[in-house]
Amino acid sequence: MPYGYNGKILHVDLTTARLTVEEPPEVFYRTYLGGSAMGLYYILNEMPKGADALGPQNVLTLMTGVTTGAAISGQSRINANAKSPISGGIGDSQGGGFFPAELKFAGFDGIVITGKAPKPVYLWIKDGFPALRDAGLLVGKLTGEVDSALQAELGDDHIQILQHGPGAEKGILYSSLISMSNRTNGRTGMGLVMASKNLKAVVVRGTKKPLVADARALMALSREGPKLLPGNADMAGLAKYGTASVVLPQHSLGTLPTRNYNEGAFEFSEAISGEKLYDEYLRGAMQGQQDKLGRDTCYACVVRCKRVVESEGKYKVDAKYGGPEYETIGTFGSYCAVSDLAAISRANQVCNEQAIDTIAAGATIAFAMECYEKGIIGNVETGGLELKFGDADAMLQALDEIVTASTPLGKLLGQGSERAAAVWGNGADECLTTVKGAESPAHMPQAKRSLGLIYAVNPFGADHQSSEHDWMIEEGIASDLYMSRLALLGLEERLEPISLGWEKVKFAYLTELFYSMLDSVELCQFVWGPGWTLYGPAETARLLKAVTGWAVTVDELMSVGARRLNLMRVFNAREGLSRKDDKLPKKFYKALQGQGPTAGIALTHQEIESALDIYYKLAEWTNDGIPTRFKLEKLNLAWAAQWL
Repeated sequence: MPYGYNGKILHVDLTTARLTVEEPPEVFYRTYLGGSAMGLYYILNEMPKGADALGPQNVLTLMTGVTTGAAISGQSRINANAKSPISGGIGDSQGGGFFPAELKFAGFDGIVITGKAPKPVYLWIKDGFPALRDAGLLVGKLTGEVDSALQAELGDDHIQILQHGPGAEKGILYSSLISMSNRTNGRTGMGLVMASKNLKAVVVRGTKKPLVADARALMALSREGPKLLPGNADMAGLAKYGTASVVLPQHSLGTLPTRNYNEGAFEFSEAISGEKLYDEYLRGAMQGQQDKLGRDTCYACVVRCKRVVESEGKYKVDAKYGGPEYETIGTFGSYCAVSDLAAISRANQVCNEQAIDTIAAGATIAFAMECYEKGIIGNVETGGLELKFGDADAMLQALDEIVTASTPLGKLLGQGSERAAAVWGNGADECLTTVKGAESPAHMPQAKRSLGLIYAVNPFGADHQSSEHDWMIEEGIASDLYMSRLALLGLEERLEPISLGWEKVKFAYLTELFYSMLDSVELCQFVWGPGWTLYGPAETARLLKAVTGWAVTVDELMSVGARRLNLMRVFNAREGLSRKDDKLPKKFYKALQGQGPTAGIALTHQEIESALDIYYKLAEWTNDGIPTRFKLEKLNLAWAAQWL
C-alpha cells in the first residue's frame, strides 16, 4: 500500500474520449516524486519531436507530489507541463490553493492529457471516477462565472476547478491556468495549451485522503513550523503583508524594476507597498479587520500569504479575484511607473477574470510604454492611445484592448513583447526584458548576479523561483540560519555582494537543484526551501519520510532535482534549444538609470559567458548546454539519452 500518494495516474485521450488509469510501481514515484520530473517522463515518451505546441500531439501533464494533501503547511501545489507556445521549449508552471489537494483526495496523483476534443469539454473526477462532460455553455465566461456555473451544475460548492479562461479562447499567448479564480499556474502559456485541446476545465471532488506512514512524526513537524513563524522576520512579513512585503526592501536595495527595467528604485514605492495594501485595500481594511478577512490561504497552510483585496472607488475590485502579488505590483506598478494601488489591483482582477499571466501582461505593457516614449512607435501603432509611464488609465486601457482583442494594438500585445518587437522593429528589441520569449519577473539580475545566470539557463525562461537569490548567501545579509541550511547543500562561505565567480555560480546551481526538487515534490517555496523559509533541507527529508516511509536523504532529494532539470534540458535540446538560447536581453547589459544604490550598475557579457562555462561544467553538460549520456546514466535516466 502506498503512503502519501494513490499510485494512480489518469490518462485522458481527448480525441477518442478514452480514459485509462495507470498504476506505476513504487520505484517510479520514488525516482521522480511527482510534479515536473514525473510530467517530463510522460512528455518525452509520448510527445513526438517537433510537435506543434497548439496541436493535438502536445502532451499536457498536471502532476501533484507524493506529499500533496498531507496535514502540513506548503504542500498543496500542482505542476503543469507541456511544450510551450511561447518558447517552443518546455513549459512549466506551478500553482497552489485547494485544487492540488482535492485532486489527490479524488483518487489521482496526476493527469496526462493528449489529443483534442471535437468540441469543448470538461473533465469531472469524483472519488476515483473520471468522466468527460460537455462544456459548450462555459465558453466565453469569466473564470468566476465558470466556477459558479459548475458549482450549480454539479450541486456542490466544495468542488475544485482548474480552468483556462476567455483570454486563451481569444488566443492570448501568455494565457494561464487558474483555480479559485485567483490561484494561477501563470507562466509559459499552459492555459493556451489546454484551450487548444478543447478542454475547458478539470473539476475534482474527493473524500479519501491517502494514508501517511508516520502520522505522529508528521504532526510533530507540522507543529515546528508555526513556532518558528514569529521569530523569522521574512516569514512574519510574508504572513502579514503577503508577497508584497518585499516592495519596500526591493526599492531600498535598488532592485525594484522601474520604468521597464531602466531603473532599480521607484519614487512612489510606498504607495504600492504591502503595508499600503494591508492598511487600505485588504478586505475588511476599513473596519480594521485585515487579519480576520483579508488573508487567504492554501490547503492546510498556516502562513496565509494570499491577499484578498476589494475596492469601491474609481477602480472597482471584487474580492473573488484575490489581490495582487509582488510580481503583479511590480509589473503593473513600478514597471509602468503606476503608483495607484487600486488601479494595479484592478489590473490583477482583469487578468484573473481572463486567466492570463500578470507578469507577462504587465511587462508587455511596460515594454510598449517605453517604445512609445522613445518614439519607436507612435499613435498610429497605438490607435491613438498615449502609452506614457505613470498613466494608470492608459495601462488599464491597454490591458482591456489585450483581453478583448478589440484593436490591432491589443491583438499584438496579446502575443507578448518579443513578438511585438519583431513587428515594430526600429530598435524595439532594445526595450525587451525577455528570455526564451518570457518577460522577466520583478527581481533584478543586475544586482542579484547569480539570478541573472539562472534567468539565462532556466529551461522555460527567466524565472525568480528556480533558485535561491544572491542575498541569502551574501556578506552583510546572510544569517546564521541561512548559512546552516545552505551548508547541507555544500555551501559554507558567505560571498561578496554583486559577484559572479565560481562560488556564486555553484550557489546558483546547487540551490537550483533544490528548487527543482521542490517543483517535483510540489512543495511551496515560501514554506520549504534552502534558506529563509519555515522549513529547510533537513526538515524536507523528514517530511518525505513521515509521509511516504522512505528514508530519504538530502542528497537523494538533490538527485531528484537534477533529474527534473536534466529532463527539461533534454526536451529543449530535442526541440533545437541550446546555449544560443541561454542569453539575456540587451537591456540587462546597460547601466541602470535613476536614483538608488544600483544606479550605474549593469551586467557584462564577459561575466555571463564565463558563468555559463562554469555552470555547464558543474552540471556535467557539454559546453553547448546539452546533458551528456554519462550524466543521464548517472541519474538513472539512460532511457532519455535517445533524444540527445
